[in-house]
Amino acid sequence: MTLLIPTLTTNRLTLRAPQMQDFEAYAEFRATDRVKWQGGPNTRDESFDRFCSVIGMWHLRGFGPWLVADKETNTALGLVGLFYPEDWPEPEITWGVFENGEGRGVAFEAAVETRRYAYDVLKMPALVSLTMPQNERSRRLAQRMGANHESDFHHPSIGLLNVWRHVPPNG
Repeated sequence: MTLLIPTLTTNRLTLRAPQMQDFEAYAEFRATDRVKWQGGPNTRDESFDRFCSVIGMWHLRGFGPWLVADKETNTALGLVGLFYPEDWPEPEITWGVFENGEGRGVAFEAAVETRRYAYDVLKMPALVSLTMPQNERSRRLAQRMGANHESDFHHPSIGLLNVWRHVPPNG
C-alpha cells in the first residue's frame, strides 16, 4: 500500500508526513502537561498509538495532521493539520506545538497553510477548530485566524468544547 501525504511549505516551515525520527520529540511532548487540552499527559506506549493514528487519519479520511518541521533544520516543532475522528461534529483545523516551537508563530503559520489547503485543494465546504474553554492560547489563535465562536459542543468524554468557525475564502 502506498499512502501519499502531501508536503506543504511556508516561509519557515515544512508540513510533512510524520517519520519515525520524529517520535522522540512527539513522545516527550505527549508526556507533559502541555497536552492536558488534548487528552494527556500520555505514557510512551499511548503516545506511540496516537502517533500512529496520525497516519491512520490520512489513510481513512484522505487528510490529517502534518508533522510541522523547521524548513532549514527539519527539526520537529509540532503537529498541525486536519482532524476528524468519529465522534467529532465536523472536520477541524487542529494544532499542537512542541516546546521548541512555542512562541514563534509556528501554530499560526501552519494552521493558515492548512486552511488554505483544505479550502483550495480539498474543496472542503467548512472547517472549525474545537477548543476547551480554559485553553486561552488556542482560543486566541482561533481568533487571530479570523474564526468566530459559533457554538459549543458537548463531547461525551472530553466535555464542553467551543466551536470556532473558520470563514471560507470569499465567505
